[in-house]
Parts: sequence; structure tokens; C-alpha cells
Amino acid sequence: MERAIRALAEARRAVAVTGAGISVESGIPDFRSADGLWSRYPPDQFATIDAFYDDPDRVWVMWYELAETLGSVQPNPAHYALARLEKAGRLAGVITQNIDALHHRAGSVNVVEFHGRADAIVCPACGRRRAMELSHRAHGAPRCECGGYMKPDVVLFGEIIPPGPLAAAHALATSCDVMLVIGTSAQVYPAASLPWMARENGATIIECNTQPSAFTGNVTDIFLRGKAGEILPVLADGVLGRAEI
Repeated sequence: MERAIRALAEARRAVAVTGAGISVESGIPDFRSADGLWSRYPPDQFATIDAFYDDPDRVWVMWYELAETLGSVQPNPAHYALARLEKAGRLAGVITQNIDALHHRAGSVNVVEFHGRADAIVCPACGRRRAMELSHRAHGAPRCECGGYMKPDVVLFGEIIPPGPLAAAHALATSCDVMLVIGTSAQVYPAASLPWMARENGATIIECNTQPSAFTGNVTDIFLRGKAGEILPVLADGVLGRAEI
């Protein structure tokens, strides 16, 4: 922890990359866990762009349920710790793989939502966006003014990362000298390539996970084992305490 505090306190430009693990403590099970979303809704049937086009009403059964779940959860101490670091000028931004919008709700400002966010919907045909409305649930897949079906404003399997978030994430990863990697299993690409990209540009990689990941023995410099909600507040307190000395 002392090494991590020192590295972050001395960083010129630090960024964070977060995965599902940071939101587990808010009550959102990892999609891949035994009781996660994929155990009831196989992703090949509910979370691919082909499944959406084949049967949007069926796919929306899962997305309405997820939107209802996400609407009732709150940020946890890990989200607030990152927001504190950004507000103090110690964190340039957060790149998140999560679609729960909890970083925004905790107060983080510069958030790159790599995979989109589930509280909004978009029309693939005309590009219109609007907020998710659960009141439409009884009518199946929401329709756009242009007549097309709306989809969740998230990157489904089979879709590419939009150019804007991809470029923003790459810019943060290649310009940082410290990268915090939090709660990610290193299984989902291209997000999993970001720590490697940062390391190639000379950054120190600090990883916080409950278990070692594919990053741990390969790209991680400092490994903090434990729950993000317990580790990150201590890290933030240490960094901000040093800044006040």
C-alpha cells in the first residue's frame, strides 16, 4: 500500500481502468459469476447485435430487468474514492468497462464509458438517443420516432467500440505515468489491452483485485489484494494526505 500511495502521489498523470469488480460491492453481481446475468440470459441469445435484430422484443426482456436493477443501486466507497482523487487533481480520468453509470453518480467527471451505459437507449437506424424508460416495458422493445427499434446504448457482442470512447481511452492510456487497474478480470478485449498500452509507454501499473488476474504476473507492478471498496479509500486517504503535507 505504501508503494502504491507513493507512486500515485508522485504521478504527473494518473488514470484508472475499472471492471465489474468495482461494482460488485454496490450489489451488482459480475455478469460471469454463478448468479450473474449470463446464468439466466445466455449472452449469445440476449446480448449480441444479431440477437437484437433477430428478436428485439425477446432481447429487451433482459435489458429492462437489468435497467431496473441498476436504477436501484448506489455507488460504493471505491467509486467515491476515485471521484475524490479526480477532484483533487490526482486522477486525470476513469476508463470503465461497466455500463452502470456509477462513476458519474459518485461525482467523477472525466469518465470514458468504453462499453456505453444502460440508462440510455439509441436508435441504430437514425442515431437518436434518449433516457431509458421502464414505463415502456409492457410494450416490448421501444420504438424510435423514425420507426426503428431502439437498443440499449451499450456495445453488444458483435459490435465495435465507438471511435470516440476508443480514442479517448487510448489517449488516457498512452499519456499516463500511473494506471490503476481495478476489479477487472483481463478477459475482455480491447479494454484488457489498455494496461499493456500504458506499460509500453512507461507507466507504473497498480492493480486492485480480490484475486490475481492475467495482469498480475505479467504487467502489474504493485498488486493490492482485496475489495475495491476497502482498498481504494485507504489509497485515496494516503495520497491526499501526502498532498496536504
